[in-house]
Order: sequence, then structure tokens, then C-alpha cells
Amino acid sequence: MSNTKIQIFDTTLRDGEQVPGCKLDTKQKVIIAEQLDISGVDIIEAGFPVSSPGDFKSVEAISKMVKNATVCGLTRAVENDIKVAAEALKQAKKPRIHTGIGTSDSHIKFKFNSNRDRIIERAYDAVSYAKKFVEDVEFYAEDAGRTDNDYLARVCEAAIKAGATVLNIPDTTGYCLPNEYGAKIKYLMENVKGIEKATVSCHCHNDLGLATANSIEGIINGARQIECTINGIGERAGNTALEEVVMVLKQHQHLNLETNINTEMLYGLSQLVSESMGIYTQPNKAIVGANAFAHSSGIHQDGVIKHRETYEIINPKDIGLIESKIVLTARSGRAALAYRAKNIGYALTKLQLDTIYANFLTCADLKKEVNDNDIHQIIETSSVYRDIIPI
Repeated sequence: MSNTKIQIFDTTLRDGEQVPGCKLDTKQKVIIAEQLDISGVDIIEAGFPVSSPGDFKSVEAISKMVKNATVCGLTRAVENDIKVAAEALKQAKKPRIHTGIGTSDSHIKFKFNSNRDRIIERAYDAVSYAKKFVEDVEFYAEDAGRTDNDYLARVCEAAIKAGATVLNIPDTTGYCLPNEYGAKIKYLMENVKGIEKATVSCHCHNDLGLATANSIEGIINGARQIECTINGIGERAGNTALEEVVMVLKQHQHLNLETNINTEMLYGLSQLVSESMGIYTQPNKAIVGANAFAHSSGIHQDGVIKHRETYEIINPKDIGLIESKIVLTARSGRAALAYRAKNIGYALTKLQLDTIYANFLTCADLKKEVNDNDIHQIIETSSVYRDIIPI
């Protein structure tokens, strides 16, 4: 793999589906997986096969259908989990088993009632067992974000010795600051014996709103895989948003890092996942929110109309939208009104615009947003309407 290539590992169908009330059936999962595959996603985590017959069926169906991406199934460090996942992945062109165990002192003491040495043994045994079924085995050190770096390095070394091809370093609780998470990845890159044999992966949660920033810091410091979901959906406050990390790398080309994602599919993927899961995407969501390319302030509208890059660093066409939205409100100026009027067939002179703008403000003060029908009515009931030359 090129050192500039960042693998995109999508877990919308596994971690993303853990949002309460957002269960997908097999048909819906296959439709989403097909679009992820077409979009250029490198790895699709299709589910947690041992968790239910339905999840097993979905992983099996996705394995049959996916043409390009690696298909991955999650397990705990439990032999039966691993065996069931291997069975579900049998027909995948490129199967991967994703197994692991909690490594923080909190998990070791309270979740497993165990000790550090025993956890290392279980990690080694799980990876070794998974290697009996597939060549590609990813190991996750759950709660790595709160795990002592020296101990985490020991766990990673054991996983590599057992044959792990990918090391997943999750900030499971979204606790780390970006510089802390980046330093953790850097420490592992410099201190884990055999680290060159594995791909290091970032799996960050958004409890403090830092998932995207942490993932970017991770790859700057040597990780080459990002685990993410469409719209950033997932447990609690969600996961790293696929569309955000992909567009960060597209915009910041000085990082010399790239993905295989066809970015023009991002908006469509966002809509598909939102509609399938019945999850409302917040309007101010970065990249794919309804307001991400909408302008209502007069100063911003004038700038965007004159030169889009004045207030937009991303071309909406790059994510699959046709154009930016000029939203008319009481904060909008004459330039925005003239622009919208022209779009619906009216070429206004400066004097005509001055007259109509006063009527527009009266309407705008009464409504949250002035629509095209309102503009027609404002213009057609104005004193200058007869003199307006239609386009």
C-alpha cells in the first residue's frame, strides 16, 4: 500500500447501527453496502455475526454481493465469535475478521475482572485462532485512548506476533485530545516491534466533538486507516464522520494523503443512510447538512455571488450537490434578492431593485424564509412591475 494512501474503513452497518431505534434489515444493509463499495470504500464492516441470526445473515449477504471492498465481521476475543464470523464471511472475495479486547485498566479490572498479562494472552490467542480462518485479521485494543502507552505497545506486539495485519487503536470513549491521540499513535509507531508488518488504524468516537480531529492527528502521525461512519452516526455522540475526514484530506493536499473515495457520492450516501435509518441529520452538520452550503447573511451572500470561494472552501459539486443555496431572510441584501429574482425570470434595474427591496424586507420580517412564490408576489404587486423586462 502506498504510504500516501489512507484506507477508509466504513462501520456504518456495525457501529453506526448501534444507534437506538435504527435497526436495518438485510435488504437495507445490502443496498447501503453496494453504494459504499461503488463509492470506493476500502473496508466495509458488515456486522457482528454472532450477535444475532439477522446480523449473521446480513454479513453473509454482503459478503456475496461486494465486488471490490474487503468485508469485515466483528468479534470478541472468544473462539465461538470468531468461528461464527468466519462462517458468515466464507463467500467474501476479501474477508477480514476484526477481533479484540479491552486494554485500559478500567476494562481489565471492571469488565473482565482480570490482569494485564492475561489480557495479552487472550489477545494473542484470539488473533492466532482467527488466522486459522482468514489471512487478514484486524485486532482492536478497546479503550486504547485511556490505556497506558507502554502497556498498549506490549499488547500490540503480541497481536502482531500472532499475525495481526491491522492494529485498531480506538478512542472508545472519545476522551483524547487531538495532540494526545496523535502522540499515542506516534509512540506506537516508534516503540512497537514489528509495527511495519501491520497497518495502524484510527477508530475515534465523538463524545467531546473531537473524532474527526483525532483521526486526522492519527494519520499525520503514521496511521494509515480511518474507521468511520456516514454522517458520523454511532454509539452515544457517534463516530468519526466519513465525509468529514475524506474532505479534510481532499482540501488539505499539503498533507500528501489521499483516499479512493468518489466524493461526488457523499451527499447521496448521506441521504440514503439518513432515510434508511430514520435519523435526522442536523442542518449544520459539516459537509452534508442542509445548511452546509446555504447562505442567509447579506455580506456572505454578496461575497458568494461575486466569487464562490469567498465564503466556501468546498465546491458543492464535489460532494454531489448542484450549487450553493442563497436563502432569503431579513438579513439578506439587495444582491441576494436580485440573484434569486433573476433565477425566476426577472432582470431588475438598480432603481427597480431599491423599490422592491423595501417590500421584500416587510415580507421577510414576517417570515423565517422568503421563497420563490413570495418573490413573484412581491414583484408583481410592486409599483415598478410594468417596467420590469422579463428574462
